[in-house]
Amino acid sequence: MKRICMIPCGAKKIWDVNPEAGCQPARLVYLSPLHQQTKSYAQTFFSDWLIISAKHGFLQAQDLICKNYDVAFGTPHAEQISEEELYRQYQEKGLLAYDELVILGGKKYRKVIDPLLQSHQKASYPLAPYKGIGYMLQALKVAVETKTELPPHI
Repeated sequence: MKRICMIPCGAKKIWDVNPEAGCQPARLVYLSPLHQQTKSYAQTFFSDWLIISAKHGFLQAQDLICKNYDVAFGTPHAEQISEEELYRQYQEKGLLAYDELVILGGKKYRKVIDPLLQSHQKASYPLAPYKGIGYMLQALKVAVETKTELPPHI
């Protein structure tokens, strides 16, 4: 079974710390604790992972981002990626090749990802049972430390 992990971006970005940072690969842009912990989890358990951004869509680690932005799923914004563009990227970036998508985000990501799924695909949301970011961070940290994946949550 071919799997990929999708992790959320995050509000805190490199330009908040270093306004002169210029263009950076996506893997270095997002600085929030949740992003850092989900990235650590993704790198521990998956050979394939990407970042989901409400502005840029599906980002691979090396994709360049050149300026700060503040766009989130679940909050209407003129710069939010369209459903059509997201589906185009889903196809273009080879996401149809995966049988399972493991999404390390909350319920707002379900509304974004589930409509893209094809009949051969399933998505799981292992952080869904956790009520609050503190519990999510702790669960991710323990999973990485013990090398034990979080159970899938459909």
